[in-house]
Amino acid sequence: MNKKKLLLILLLLLALPLSLVSAQDMMDPPPGFDSWDAVVAAADGATVNWYMWGGSDSINGFVDTIYGGPLAEEYNITLNRVPANTIDIVNQVLSEAEAGVTGDDGTVDLIWINGENFFTLKQADLLYGPWAENVPNSVYVNWDNPALNLDFGRPVEGMESPWSGAQFHFIYDSARMSADDLPRSYAELDEWISMNPGRFTYIAPGPGAFQGTRFVKQALFEISGGQAQWVGDFNQELYDEHAPALWDMLNSWEENLWRGGETYPANIGELHELFANGEIDFTLTQRITGAAVDIESGLIPPSSRAFSFDDNMIGDFNYVAIPYNAPNKAAALVLADLILRPDRQALQVVPENGFGLAYGIDVSRVSDPDDVAALQAASESLGDAAADPARLAGALVSDIAAEYQVLIEADWEANVLQG
Repeated sequence: MNKKKLLLILLLLLALPLSLVSAQDMMDPPPGFDSWDAVVAAADGATVNWYMWGGSDSINGFVDTIYGGPLAEEYNITLNRVPANTIDIVNQVLSEAEAGVTGDDGTVDLIWINGENFFTLKQADLLYGPWAENVPNSVYVNWDNPALNLDFGRPVEGMESPWSGAQFHFIYDSARMSADDLPRSYAELDEWISMNPGRFTYIAPGPGAFQGTRFVKQALFEISGGQAQWVGDFNQELYDEHAPALWDMLNSWEENLWRGGETYPANIGELHELFANGEIDFTLTQRITGAAVDIESGLIPPSSRAFSFDDNMIGDFNYVAIPYNAPNKAAALVLADLILRPDRQALQVVPENGFGLAYGIDVSRVSDPDDVAALQAASESLGDAAADPARLAGALVSDIAAEYQVLIEADWEANVLQG
């Protein structure tokens, strides 16, 4: 073959869209497997035990339909969704490690995991991997994004794979309030609470109630002068300097909170119920679809609308991880790869599907025309119930080191709930 012809072939190969080049030929296989085909073959006929928070009927239905169907039809894999609190799942893996359960003799195949619990298992060396950059659809993930390759300020390092994006913001009832009267900062919320006694409350921070912890953490960012100083390694001196003012502010609210601050909702379901019953004027969401999914589910009024403060709204990614002793690692890898497939990512954004979180992939990396069209249609489906995307994006800040979460939860209980 002459040099000109060889050069032409090379240029044509380089010009091919990424989707036309076999992803599994571009990366190493996950640990313990010779190829991606070997992973798929090992998963044939298996059951994958996905342990995940089960507190939302709409999310449970989404998982069973959007993932359970293709797993069975395309891979001959049975999805066993196991509802559980994440901390209980982590404790189960820790208990198995203490009991010497190794190899493939564990119970959990895949975990829907958050940063605090990811850090616990990663630090204890109880996760399988690194694998997250070795599944075919990981080519759609922007691993250079610090909001994604860091989880609670800790490097992911291939030990967990993204599922979706989320950002804290609020919901109000447009039939009861005007958008012009909404607070857009914690300072404005402080004033609003004093002017509207009994009409506001928030979720009690604590394990299993990360939304309450996040609400308090964002208040800490604002009263301390901004989130940027909190990024990086844990800083006890910084926390000790600003935490007293945080507890002072939250305590100053109590007499004007719902039920005089004597009790707080334990979870998002209770907060939604108070809002739907007209007892309080705000609830919250982490979904890019804003109020839409909860309206579709009948949990809150059709006139509900999402809105954001102008700063300090924490956003991040949710992930899945595989324990060190997962009994069906191959099936877990196939499921994690399916989660990243562009057509599944598009479906998770559409409100009526019941999930409503943002993309875990970088949609600019998708080139297949059908997938591009599906993603575009999904983005256009958000409707009036979603917050102004520009305002929400402008308020975005990342989460911070996991040690702050533990401190905030314990100190809120000591200084606010008990104090």
